[in-house]
Amino acid sequence: MVVVALTGGIGSGKSTVANLLAERGAVIVDADVIAREVVAAGAPAFHEVVERFGPGVVAGDGSLARAALAAVVFTDEAARRDLNHIVHPAVHEAMLRRSADAAAADPDAVVVLDVPLLAEAGRDSYATAGVIVVDAPVEQAITRLVADRGFTEDDARARTAAQATREERRAIADVVIDNSGDLDHLASEVDRAWAWIQALGHPR
Repeated sequence: MVVVALTGGIGSGKSTVANLLAERGAVIVDADVIAREVVAAGAPAFHEVVERFGPGVVAGDGSLARAALAAVVFTDEAARRDLNHIVHPAVHEAMLRRSADAAAADPDAVVVLDVPLLAEAGRDSYATAGVIVVDAPVEQAITRLVADRGFTEDDARARTAAQATREERRAIADVVIDNSGDLDHLASEVDRAWAWIQALGHPR
């Protein structure tokens, strides 16, 4: 099995890259998906979040009101840090468990750990054979968030500012995927990254 990490700033196109890697045969373990699961109503992390942030982050159906929580943590660094201290350990444990499950199912699997905040957590927070960073200019990423995901420009800029910089992400990269062009360009970049992953599994 080969395990690599995939990261990139919000609006960089990391999810598109993950999908393209899945099409090439990778098993994707997505930290964002797991982060939603660990704060599902009734989960231990859900209760910790509500205890810290109050009933205002609980929706009418009893689930986590993600928009209300985001409105708090993306404008308050201390609040964001507290949320990360609650959620990240649970996500980390689940990521490791699912990676082990993939290895048990297929010893030759290529597992891609999709970790948006890898630069913030530290490159070595997961034991991987290498790190792929999806990179796009900040203004281009903000335009995508507004056009494709319905963010206001202020919200897009606040979320971008809350993350590591492009330079900090690139500093932990073994491979940088340039997503400043069109989909054909991105596909060629993913092909290059996939060839690198294959070489990790079959060293000369």
